[in-house]
Amino acid sequence: MRRRALNREHVSSPPLAVPLCLDARMLAAGGTGVSTYARALAAATRVLSDRPYRLVAERDDDGRARRWLGALSRGPRSLRTGRDAEGAVLLGRDLFRRAHVHFDLHRRLMPLRCDLPAGIMHWTYPVPLRLQGWINLYTVHDAIPLDHPELTSIDPRRHRAVLDAIVAGGDGITTVSGAARAGIVAALGCDPAFVVDTGQPVDVDDAALTALPASLTPDGYFLAVGTIEPRKNLAALLAAYRRSGAALPLLVAGPAGWRAGPILDDIAATPGATHLPYPPRALLLTLLANARALLFPSLAEGFGLPVAEAIALGTPVLAGAGGAPAEVAGDAALLVNVADLDALAQGIARLASDDALVADLAACGRARAPAFAPARFAERLSEVYHAALQRCPGAANARHP
Repeated sequence: MRRRALNREHVSSPPLAVPLCLDARMLAAGGTGVSTYARALAAATRVLSDRPYRLVAERDDDGRARRWLGALSRGPRSLRTGRDAEGAVLLGRDLFRRAHVHFDLHRRLMPLRCDLPAGIMHWTYPVPLRLQGWINLYTVHDAIPLDHPELTSIDPRRHRAVLDAIVAGGDGITTVSGAARAGIVAALGCDPAFVVDTGQPVDVDDAALTALPASLTPDGYFLAVGTIEPRKNLAALLAAYRRSGAALPLLVAGPAGWRAGPILDDIAATPGATHLPYPPRALLLTLLANARALLFPSLAEGFGLPVAEAIALGTPVLAGAGGAPAEVAGDAALLVNVADLDALAQGIARLASDDALVADLAACGRARAPAFAPARFAERLSEVYHAALQRCPGAANARHP
């Protein structure tokens, strides 16, 4: 899949006539799916508005007392305008940490204000902030902390309180899949129209792939990608891999996360399995492009970025039947019950031995890949932004004094 730079010609609607601001909190958050989404959102906002801004929190590592004292106030915090190497910014001191302190004290979104004409503020994560007089949209990637609190370290009661405050004080939620949208609406009991699925783009460039390590051969290994944590169901994957009798090695690429210790021990004890702490992006995509299949038996996902990337690169996928990964993969994946070790093992064995199945899944993936093009994502975002402006003429909502 060859990358095409996103530009105005990819979007049919006119540029927004108001400022469009994106918070920069997740833009430098490493190789996670959330940070990848934030960077894709930033690329889209640059072509959707002639007046794009990023909201940047200036660090104040020595300001703990100021943070607590400032959080006591219910009044709005003022933002400054400025510029950095990447463009126009709104600046505020220690915004995100202060917002969480404010929320713990007041159980409401911390208000911000600025001197710019009102526009659209798109938060890349459910943070307890709102920009007064602007349309405030929040990306919520999933309802996993509410539906499956045992699979995450996030406090479900506090997370629910933040989301309830967003429903009460925000203007809409965007999310990344139909499955995530359904889960969010069900968990929060909000108006379904309040939550919009914009999808998530995949930006892979096969021209940027690097050399495959000499110890590996194309089509000669399985790959699992993701943070090492219980939600990814890697313990079951390793047990199923051992049970499958597959001769192909299994590479597990991803950083250690919450409760990773026993899983890392299990990888080390499994013949044929190897853990790779997150490799550079080009190498990761090279591994994905050359794998026999991506094994992705996650128990819960909002999207499943490795699945979409595998599809874009023509690599077959094994994933759970139902949920976001199945939605993302469509007919480009072998779908199994990931709670059933025998089903997982049989799926791995089929992918190891059935060349016709592998070829068919790869072809289906290549046909499906255009659904995740950045241009389509930008078009969907444009529709969301223009609809929000129609709902809130003048970008001023009566709930935001």
